[in-house]
Amino acid sequence: MSDDKPRRFPLPLSSVVTPAGKKPALASTVRVATPQTATRNAAQQPHAPYPPARPAGPRQAPAPATAPAAPRQNPLVSEAVRRAMVARIARQGVSDPVVLEAMVRVPRHAFIDEALASQAYIDASLPIGHHQTISQPYIVARMIEVLRHGGPLQRVLEIGTGCGYQAAVLACVAQEVYSIERIKPLHELAKANLRPLRVPNLRLQYGDGMLGLPQAAPFDGIILAAAGLEVPQALLEQMAVGGRLVAPVGAKQQHLQLITRTGKAAWTSTTLEHCHFVPLRAGIV
Repeated sequence: MSDDKPRRFPLPLSSVVTPAGKKPALASTVRVATPQTATRNAAQQPHAPYPPARPAGPRQAPAPATAPAAPRQNPLVSEAVRRAMVARIARQGVSDPVVLEAMVRVPRHAFIDEALASQAYIDASLPIGHHQTISQPYIVARMIEVLRHGGPLQRVLEIGTGCGYQAAVLACVAQEVYSIERIKPLHELAKANLRPLRVPNLRLQYGDGMLGLPQAAPFDGIILAAAGLEVPQALLEQMAVGGRLVAPVGAKQQHLQLITRTGKAAWTSTTLEHCHFVPLRAGIV
């Protein structure tokens, strides 16, 4: 992989989620508080009994007031939590520094339901409604690393916006990102999730992802967040020559597939690792 880490990204998400002037480190770890650990701690440290009542006596002057304790920061908004997630992704084999920094910058907890927020930075897919999921952090980073191939991305098409998380990460590493979602409520959810981040180089589209987005083609990168039995021909035709497409392929047994367009009517294909995605479907709902 090339180490051509750009000095600036199209999307300065650090201005939203990272303190100004502080460059995120990737190697630190952090313990994430979860409801399970809270319950376990409570069991190990039961509440102390109430103190016995004091006998009546002369009224004493009240104790001097003390300043209230500062409120505890929500650990999910700390960049340390994201750094710990990214350090784990790096140990799993993702080495592109541009991709790793993009994963640090985007707050995954902002894209999932509040009830699941404590699980935002574990390496697992999570439900987002409508029988769809947000992909596990490792697979998001891995697919984008394969798509980038150590070089810059100009125009990228994502099939399956979902909650908008992967689109936000893509917008950190590409000049232009177009993302299509076929389920109207998820399209609206992604818009709501992304609005606070003010991503200037990301355009969301409601439509049938299997048809691609011919009006914005050609794309030097196409990434699919759902698995079909094969990659739709329409998407192959919308690749730029030299462009790369990464998609999960298969039914019960799925694998990541990398397709590179080598000529006007020529493509090569490489099978990568096993994966598991929701099925790719046609039409809009």
